[in-house]
Amino acid sequence: MDLHALQQFLVVAELEHLSGAAERLRVAQPSLSRTIARLESELGAPLFDRGGRLKLNEAGRRFYEHVERSLGELEAGRRAVAELARGGVGSVCLASETFLTVTGPLAAFKRAHPDVDVQLYQLPASDMHRALHAREVDLCVASQPIPGDGLDSVPLHDEQVWLATPPGHRLAGRSSVAVGELRDEPFVAPRPGHWQRRLLDRLFEAVGLKPRIVCEGDELAATAALVISGMGLTLIPAMALQTDIRVPVACIAVDDDACRRTLTLHRAADARVSTAARLMHTALVAWPWDTADDQPRH
Repeated sequence: MDLHALQQFLVVAELEHLSGAAERLRVAQPSLSRTIARLESELGAPLFDRGGRLKLNEAGRRFYEHVERSLGELEAGRRAVAELARGGVGSVCLASETFLTVTGPLAAFKRAHPDVDVQLYQLPASDMHRALHAREVDLCVASQPIPGDGLDSVPLHDEQVWLATPPGHRLAGRSSVAVGELRDEPFVAPRPGHWQRRLLDRLFEAVGLKPRIVCEGDELAATAALVISGMGLTLIPAMALQTDIRVPVACIAVDDDACRRTLTLHRAADARVSTAARLMHTALVAWPWDTADDQPRH
């Protein structure tokens, strides 16, 4: 069975869209169609339902699980050989929803282990389970739960999340605010799926409301600038307010114990742990996350 065909099948199965898969793979769509057809002929069964929109069928889903696991093991084997060739140190692939959370421990890790090749990927939490089991990454740091089984997970840090307003806002002098008081306030928020957006939605849902989103975007610096300009309010984790990036906003506690985030480190439970991945895992767990004050700087 052709390895290249299996790799292409994975992309088609994940997207369930032939032209989109062809674009990602940078191949012609007719060529990709023939590859999938040959694979189905070799297996003796269709892998997709083609009545209208392309959709993975039961045979396709079962085959996908085996192919993903098998190709993941092949990638792990390739990296294991590379590790031996480099004297037993090798590389580690780390994915995170945001890099701001891991800059401190990563800098310390590189100083302690300069020979380890560190590769970073920014991934949404929804993609992390698949990436770990496909052996595309060794470790993931998430700010929200990752759905799915077969993960070893370690909580790293729990922190308060603040409501940020422009300095002259009517709430700026308050020490705390109830979510219900924010029903008419505009919000600058990340796109759906981001941990801050999910937290905002959950807080409002708990009191039977929906946040009024006036701007969606994932750029932290731009979000802060939009808040300062009076475009809207936003949620900011304590860690972001402790960095050297000064954010001139007023920070107010939200009267809800759920207005927090927990950073969690994940790896696939059945993965062969490389030396580099083990070193990185140990470094992230040992990092003094809780030494930072939960209060914003003034």
